[in-house]
Amino acid sequence: MELRRILLVEDNPNDVELVLEGLGEYNLANEVVVARDGAEALDYLYKKGIFAGRDDHPAVVLLDLKLPKVDGIEVLKTIKHDENLRFIPVVVLTSSREERDLVESYSLGVNAYVVKPVDFHEFARAVKELGIFWAIINEPPPVGPKYPGRK
Repeated sequence: MELRRILLVEDNPNDVELVLEGLGEYNLANEVVVARDGAEALDYLYKKGIFAGRDDHPAVVLLDLKLPKVDGIEVLKTIKHDENLRFIPVVVLTSSREERDLVESYSLGVNAYVVKPVDFHEFARAVKELGIFWAIINEPPPVGPKYPGRK
């Protein structure tokens, strides 16, 4: 089984480190690509700029909502409205408990919405479980020309 990348879209360096530690705690061998803002995430997904040479879509996108340049809701909207990207699972990983963000995320087709725990150990455990489920357990859609976005 080929291990696909995890795209982490997060601007807070401390949260990036916590996510990487949480995933590393379970020794997930998936490569984690970090995009520090929404524009960089879109460049990655559309294979632009420094990401022009990449191949496959990520196994999952872990997406913060409060991002510079392009916010997480816009990134989610772009992914779920694009024929070639919409099957990529997106997990919102945010500190926002605002009902508006939750409702809008689900109305746009988010696969899961996780509020970042304040406690380090809880946060690491949550990330580890997310990584295990989305990168290892979850069965992605089939690959092939009749399945747009799955090359």
